[in-house]
Amino acid sequence: MKPMIAALMLAMLTLAGCNTVQGMGQDIQKAGGAIERAGSR
Repeated sequence: MKPMIAALMLAMLTLAGCNTVQGMGQDIQKAGGAIERAGSR
């Protein structure tokens, strides 16, 4: 039960950080760039 609550809280904070759809797209793009950089090492 606790991991589920933690995951919900994380999702709420993430969604609160990107107030618009454009902001969410930018966040997803940054996350994808980070994954690409990690994969190229």
